[in-house]
Amino acid sequence: NSSTLLPALKIIMGNLTSTSLPALKTVAGCDTTRFMGTWFVVGVKPTMLETTCSNSIEKYTLLDEDKKSDQHDINIDFKYNPKEDPFETTNNVKSLPQKGWVQGNNRKQSGDWLVSPFWPIKMSFPIIELDEKDYSYAVVGYPDRNYCWILSRTPTMKDKLYKDIEKKLVDNHQYDLEGFRKVPQKWTAEERTKRGLTKEELPDSFLVN
Repeated sequence: NSSTLLPALKIIMGNLTSTSLPALKTVAGCDTTRFMGTWFVVGVKPTMLETTCSNSIEKYTLLDEDKKSDQHDINIDFKYNPKEDPFETTNNVKSLPQKGWVQGNNRKQSGDWLVSPFWPIKMSFPIIELDEKDYSYAVVGYPDRNYCWILSRTPTMKDKLYKDIEKKLVDNHQYDLEGFRKVPQKWTAEERTKRGLTKEELPDSFLVN
């Protein structure tokens, strides 16, 4: 139930943008349409809600071009299990739907977004790393560097790529990795069905027995 999460989120991210650090540099170009779809959260510098989460997924849906000017651009469906073992019987799925606004002059090409879990909060959502060829991974930062999300189109990421991303976070984006954690992604066919994922989004090869 997202209603139980919102007060906590408002507190832990209450100081939304205040920082003495330089502004995060977003990617040169991010094709909004190609970014849409399902992403597995494989690594986080976590909010309070994510310190023990597992099977975290974000689904992005672009709204129609003819939306009203005061409406958001993107629907974001964020679901996760709050405990580290996704198969624990009491580890029920939590949901935090969000809205996104693409910033800049070109809504079709921008790595600078705002995201809102609830009115009137709008949080910075800078896309700071991206596989610009295949859109197989992306990294979302946060201005004060207290939070970060590594996204992958698959539930697993090769160790070398993960370590390369961590190095870029430190060298290019002034992050420290204290508190950074890999998010357990363990899936069965039953869990895939329960979450409404297709075999294209989560192929059989990534399922555990």
